[in-house]
Amino acid sequence: MKRFSSSKRAVNNVVKGEIKWELRPGGMLVQKRDMGDASSGPMIKIKVSHGSFHHDITVPAQSTFEAKLLNLAQIEGDLKKVLVQETGLEPKEQRLLFQGKEKDDEECLHMVGVKDMSKVVLLEDPASKERKLEEMKRNQSVLKACEEVAKVRAEVVQLSDKVNALEGIVHGGTKVDEKELLGLTELLMVQLLQLDTIEANGEAKVQRRAEVRRVQRLVDTLDNMKARNSNPFSSSGKSEAFECASPSFPSSTRITHDWEAPLPTSTNYNFGYLSSWEKMAEEVTCTLKIVA
Repeated sequence: MKRFSSSKRAVNNVVKGEIKWELRPGGMLVQKRDMGDASSGPMIKIKVSHGSFHHDITVPAQSTFEAKLLNLAQIEGDLKKVLVQETGLEPKEQRLLFQGKEKDDEECLHMVGVKDMSKVVLLEDPASKERKLEEMKRNQSVLKACEEVAKVRAEVVQLSDKVNALEGIVHGGTKVDEKELLGLTELLMVQLLQLDTIEANGEAKVQRRAEVRRVQRLVDTLDNMKARNSNPFSSSGKSEAFECASPSFPSSTRITHDWEAPLPTSTNYNFGYLSSWEKMAEEVTCTLKIVA
């Protein structure tokens, strides 16, 4: 009976200590890890070589290169996740080689032979490296274009001050030299051509477009000033209307004669002698209406 009881306890121990397995995404059958296995297992130090840089990384021995199951223990123990803080490379940008072979993300370190003080080589993914180089070139191109636009902007600011000064003079009724207006227009057109030669993208393109519109507005202002400068009295249309519509008054002698003529002695008063004055009054009234 004792021998049977002992055998039964042994069987129970085997059952309790049954190994659980799991199938990884790559098709590998491995021992299933509990949530706390990675953090509670032994820690190992790995020497990671990245170009001319060397990093000493400490991770649990049962960590993966990059786990696909997103639980806290695995994220803390995955080698690529730790290397993000050291190198600035995202997990998708990393390629890890051990003993000359690139390892899959779901492989466990201890299963492929990574031990304490093992050496792992980190390479940046070529496609990622190429994207970064292209982005760097674009940023440099945008920066250069912004600098060129800034140079044109500085010239336009000076020309804008001159345009504003002349605009105040012309609007004040003073005529300016036509050559000054033509000279400013030509200088602004030169800046417009300069902007057209700048190859701009992104923010630089926005700045260039804004500067082109600014130059065009200044050119339009100069065109309006030319028209006003050639005819400084164009805004005083009322004075011209008054001068053109001035009536021809009768001679003072006739006015006095008609006005001072004695009334007829007949009881049938005839006011025909006022016809000339009334006609003149009508002409003046008409003229004033036109001027108003």
